[in-house]
Amino acid sequence: EVQLQAFGGGLVQAGGSLRLSCAASGITFDEYVIGWFRQVPGKEREGVSSIGSVDGSTYYADSAKGRFTISRDNAKNTVYLQMNSLKPEDTAIYYCNLRVALPRGIGNYWGQGTQVTVSS
Repeated sequence: EVQLQAFGGGLVQAGGSLRLSCAASGITFDEYVIGWFRQVPGKEREGVSSIGSVDGSTYYADSAKGRFTISRDNAKNTVYLQMNSLKPEDTAIYYCNLRVALPRGIGNYWGQGTQVTVSS
């Protein structure tokens, strides 16, 4: 069973940095996409960034481009999201997500979420 554990959230002032970590276990798939979503109360969960397991291709939401960097350590089965130049609008609960193509359709696995709060 896939398990995702997210770490690294916290309170930071605008302009500061945080690094989120997502430790994955139980992965038996050869190819998948792993990354981060975020959600604020009353809004839909939105994709922030992701990275492919095979070719390392990356995706960034427009709001993350130029400020966030996603990376992975395959030996540790861990994905990182380095967030720089944080803004108050980055405040949200950040969720680690693993997405994989299964015979029955797309499978989505979620971590428990970590709170990021950016003060102005």
